[in-house]
Amino acid sequence: MRGAALEVFRAGALATVQDLGRPGYAHLGVPRSGALDTGAYALANRLLGNPPEAAALETTLDGVGLRALAPVTVAVTGAPCAVRVSGRAVAWGAPVWLRAGAELEVGRAESGVRSYVAVRGGFAVPPVLGSRSTDLLSGLGPPVLSAGTLLPVGPPGPDPLCGADALGAPGAPTELVLPLRLGPRADWFEPASIAALWRAEFRVSPESNRIGLRTEAGARLIRSRGGELPSEGMVLGAVQVPPDGLPVVFLADHPVTGGYPVVGVVPPGPPLNAAAQARPGVPVRFVRG
Repeated sequence: MRGAALEVFRAGALATVQDLGRPGYAHLGVPRSGALDTGAYALANRLLGNPPEAAALETTLDGVGLRALAPVTVAVTGAPCAVRVSGRAVAWGAPVWLRAGAELEVGRAESGVRSYVAVRGGFAVPPVLGSRSTDLLSGLGPPVLSAGTLLPVGPPGPDPLCGADALGAPGAPTELVLPLRLGPRADWFEPASIAALWRAEFRVSPESNRIGLRTEAGARLIRSRGGELPSEGMVLGAVQVPPDGLPVVFLADHPVTGGYPVVGVVPPGPPLNAAAQARPGVPVRFVRG
């Protein structure tokens, strides 16, 4: 495996290297980053016997094309998609062996948004602040993949797993239900507006990305006080309300607040993983968390 690498021959709409992220630097304005769908990312590594923090690729909507420069074993999880090796259909959600020179084609997502491509040994790009994740906001980590990018592969770990829980992975949501714990700035909004929040149905906006899931339609939250706040660090899942009154759910590459109040927080877990797979137009509801 010495010198093993994969070469990108088709980069797709947005493919990045992601791992568990770089928590602990919010006080410096550095986002956590990392894989958006942590369940799908973890499954890809389990299928290959990788450690939980091994770096994988996160694709957006239309997959990626990779050429093996040495024999490697890969797995694709997340958004269901066609997977082919040198034109031949192979399994999604299972270990797949690639000979040297073989081309892995991860196709367009059939449902959901983001697929994960792991390799046995993990992608061994240089870490930055302890993480190999690409951060779209700050520019830390490796650049977004482009044709010709070479991705080194680390030394393999234990043998890949057979019968892992790929088929038990949840599909893309047809409705996104997000548990919301109010605070720290819920008192900046009219009580009637907060009450309406629990009844409102929003939709995922096409402007959503790794920084945040933006909403459209639905009830606009009305402020009870004017002015802005000093920028402050905030956790993954924080729900900020900009001047248009439509909530934005902070995702992995989120910034500091930018002066707008945060009405509450969606705790980590399956609902945030589902947010990573919610396409534009999917209904969004907030429930008491």
